[in-house]
Amino acid sequence: MEFIRILPLRGPNIWTYRPVLEVWLDIGDLEDSPSNTISGFYERLTALLPGLIEHRCGIGERGGFLERLREGTWPGHILEHVTIELQNLAGMQSGFGKARSTHVRGVYKVVVRSRNEQVSRAALHAARDLVLAAIQDQNFDVATTVATLRDMVDELCLGPSTACIVDAATDRGIPSIRLNEGNLVQLGYGSRQHRIWTAETDQTSAIAETISRDKDLSKSLLSACGVPVPEGRVAESPEDAWAAAEEIGVPVVVKPSDGNHGRGVSTELMTRAEVEAAYHLADAEGSEVIVERYVRGDEHRLLIVGGKLAAAAKGEQAWITGDGSATVTELIDLQLNTDPRRGEAEEFPLDVVKLDGNPVARLEVQRQGYLPDSIPAAGKRVLVLRNGNVAIDVTDEVHPEVAEMAALAARVIGLDIAGVDMVAEDISRPLNAQDAAIVEINAGPGLLMHLKPEQGQARPVGRAIVNSLFHEADNGRIPIVGICGTDGKAEVAHLIAYLMNLSGKYTGMACATGLSFNGRVLNRHDNANWAAAQKLLLNRNVEVAVIENSLATILNEGLGYDRCKVGVITNLNVPNHFGECYIEEEEQVCNVLRTQIDVVLDNGVAVLNAEQPLVAKMADYCDGEVMLFAADPASLAEHRAQGLRAVTLNKGALVLCKGASEQVLMQTAHIAMMADTRDLQCVTTLLAAIAAAWALDVSPELMRAGLATYQPHPKIAR
Repeated sequence: MEFIRILPLRGPNIWTYRPVLEVWLDIGDLEDSPSNTISGFYERLTALLPGLIEHRCGIGERGGFLERLREGTWPGHILEHVTIELQNLAGMQSGFGKARSTHVRGVYKVVVRSRNEQVSRAALHAARDLVLAAIQDQNFDVATTVATLRDMVDELCLGPSTACIVDAATDRGIPSIRLNEGNLVQLGYGSRQHRIWTAETDQTSAIAETISRDKDLSKSLLSACGVPVPEGRVAESPEDAWAAAEEIGVPVVVKPSDGNHGRGVSTELMTRAEVEAAYHLADAEGSEVIVERYVRGDEHRLLIVGGKLAAAAKGEQAWITGDGSATVTELIDLQLNTDPRRGEAEEFPLDVVKLDGNPVARLEVQRQGYLPDSIPAAGKRVLVLRNGNVAIDVTDEVHPEVAEMAALAARVIGLDIAGVDMVAEDISRPLNAQDAAIVEINAGPGLLMHLKPEQGQARPVGRAIVNSLFHEADNGRIPIVGICGTDGKAEVAHLIAYLMNLSGKYTGMACATGLSFNGRVLNRHDNANWAAAQKLLLNRNVEVAVIENSLATILNEGLGYDRCKVGVITNLNVPNHFGECYIEEEEQVCNVLRTQIDVVLDNGVAVLNAEQPLVAKMADYCDGEVMLFAADPASLAEHRAQGLRAVTLNKGALVLCKGASEQVLMQTAHIAMMADTRDLQCVTTLLAAIAAAWALDVSPELMRAGLATYQPHPKIAR
């Protein structure tokens, strides 16, 4: 089973709208050995991967793939399903795959959904090894393989907080682009974009974030605005910390001024020894140490998004109970770290408890007279953690006045998204009715506690963040014109971009003659590719993107955008495309080209050449409007009879048609690029570009001005 080539298709392609990994697989002599002819193969494969029973395959029922396996199928198809299963076991869900033979005997194209290219590549190679092991009756360590893939998923894929925001954007039809290997993601395209970094956005003020890290300054500002906060001050030394505790009155809390996630925070301290020890812990975590009044009650985290409460969670203390034989460390492992909510990876809402790695927990245990190797008496309860265990959803219990106070606190600091830490005995009562206070404001708050609470309902916090960035009617999209076909694509792109620039729209263009922004050329090489398209969509200035796509681009990279406003097919000369990526049939060529029409939005327009039946037939794949163009008006009769739009030539004039009505746009003699109206390619270019401009609502007056002045690009062969 040899991998001839592995293609990461990063955008819409001939297989699906989503990124996939396509491998060209040569199975050699195994072409003569379908699965039902290999003794024991079925039993060995299903023993290694029992989850394959969930794969429905083409049959559409649970166990569908296993039925195909029993009946007899080939290694390419098996590799597809094993790769999918390994990705699923690693936590990177994937349900899409295809396996198709080529015209070369024994060579297949195998395709799997790829949420991360590196993980999918690793899963693909592991799947080949597993399939060969099952064929050859050799051992294969599935557990170790899955553990390795899971580590890759944790390291390389979006974290759960960022992923929930991206998923919420996808649900609203808002596109996304990952900008780095971490959690920086662009939502939307061009001038309509916003950026997120976990639970921070491009609306998050750097000043506000800095204020939130300075706990003393935050308290001062909140107090000045009437937000209840515990009194306290900065301490300069352990001795000064105790002096502050005496001023405030014990019990007190000692914490770093700029820490986070509860690190270095010690609570309910009563003695000088406890306060001075806690000072050293806090000092190691932050630049200054704060001593403040201890507020009785439960720890709560209120998530404020766009000035509104999005979710609230309540904390719980972490206790162990002695059995008379196990040490404190052993009890922590047995009674706390076995909790399925605890883990090292970001997907776990609670951290693993380790006394060696958590000096606050160690101090808490020592305050009760225990060391890590102490053995508590049977039935003796020992408090290990007072905070950092927020995992119970209480969103529906929050009193409206409490929610408003938390929102006020976020506004005072200046954060669009804030995690407001509040200590209260009863979150369903107003703060002034109890001795409650806001103890901390956090920028970039974790979302996992709201997505996977231990108790209560998960909250759609990702949706709340997306809705705060994009109003209801905003999908973050700019008009994108995608142009495909055999000939004339670059000239069509130039003319459309010229007209859009004239209309006042900042226009980016990527085509075979270069890359340009608003008429300024940045690169004069061939830019009809995925990477160049992405450059347009990343640019915050771009209001319209005009993008040329060759068939090779679709086959080898995928489109550089997920959907487009206008999709143009200039023409199609089928034989010109034979030999590319095992494409040898007319139907295959058309299937590649239709990708451009598949991605037209339901409020968009497909612009098709009516004089070529193979192109005109692609109207069936368009979710939006279809606009035809043709030099011969007769070929548009049926289309116009349905009241639809078309562009044609008639009696020496360029004509815009809608149903039976016609509007003469311009005499071809006055169009600069139409010096020779017998040049069929020039006519096709003109008609396709004008149809696209009409689809973009360019006015007839502006089209006339543009056509009178546009000069063909000198590097485009005619």
